[in-house]
Amino acid sequence: RMLSGYKPKGNVKDSYKILELEEGCSLDEVRDSYRTLAKKYHPDSSSSTADPAAFIRVEEAYRVVLNDVAAKQKPSESGEEEEEDVFKVKSLQHRHYLSFEGVGIGTPSQREKQYMQFRVDRATEQVLEYRQHRLDSSYAGTDLMRAKDVRESKKVKITQAVERLVEDLIQESMAKGDFDNLRGKGKPLQKFSDCPHIDPMTHNLNRILIDNGYQPEWILLQKEIRETIEGLRKSAVAARRKLGEPMTPLEQKQWSRICEQFMEDIRKLNKRVDNFNLVVPILSRQMVHFSPEKEIGRAQKTYEALMEKASHPDTKESQGEDGKRFGWKSYLFKWLNL
Repeated sequence: RMLSGYKPKGNVKDSYKILELEEGCSLDEVRDSYRTLAKKYHPDSSSSTADPAAFIRVEEAYRVVLNDVAAKQKPSESGEEEEEDVFKVKSLQHRHYLSFEGVGIGTPSQREKQYMQFRVDRATEQVLEYRQHRLDSSYAGTDLMRAKDVRESKKVKITQAVERLVEDLIQESMAKGDFDNLRGKGKPLQKFSDCPHIDPMTHNLNRILIDNGYQPEWILLQKEIRETIEGLRKSAVAARRKLGEPMTPLEQKQWSRICEQFMEDIRKLNKRVDNFNLVVPILSRQMVHFSPEKEIGRAQKTYEALMEKASHPDTKESQGEDGKRFGWKSYLFKWLNL
């Protein structure tokens, strides 16, 4: 900007002579000549030919020649923009360290003061933006807390409404006489005198529910599982006794089909065991899966025991009669022999 408003004082021909150039030269030749003369006359070059006055004349001649060459190449308005770009890119070497981010005009000291003020203003803006961001975040957190309080209040209202509805239904059922058929109506509750670590009210309520046929889900599941496994075991033994001993090839196939169906029933029963383990409140009450192979082997052993008992009924009866006949004497002889 400073160079764009510069008005050359010297003659163009004299400027060409100072730079040791001829008219019609290119921009590269002008720049090369200026660099050579600047190194020769610059006061900080510490050479024997250093001359501040000569360096000033070379710098003024360089600007005049540069303007003249740029005007000849592009006399239109675009030439001025190119000239400005040339000065921006090819600025003097000692100016690169005084750019101050492109802030300020004037001498280096004036530009430094303007740059310091620019930094102060920029830091102030950053502080204000940081404070605004913190305030926005705090307001956002307050809105979240307010929304959470609203949700909690809605939950409390819903819970209270459900409790009132249940109480109204109980009162309505009592008015209709739905509770008149309960056992122990009109009688006082038995005094609670068991474990002191259990709430008496909770114990009495649970006992009332159990007495009237209300049981927890896990108790009903446990009872159902035990009844199912007992029924399967009895059916397996009964099927084995029906086939008899020894089994023919056809009976062997029937027994194989019975075992396959038994294993499928055990697999379904194990699914009930999984459901029971999910709802049982006590870890020690959980159940393990039933093994189909072990259950089939158990049914086979039970069948063999029954067949052995059926084949030797007289021996066991005679042993029982001998035991009754001799009584304590037989046990005394056995002890003496030991």
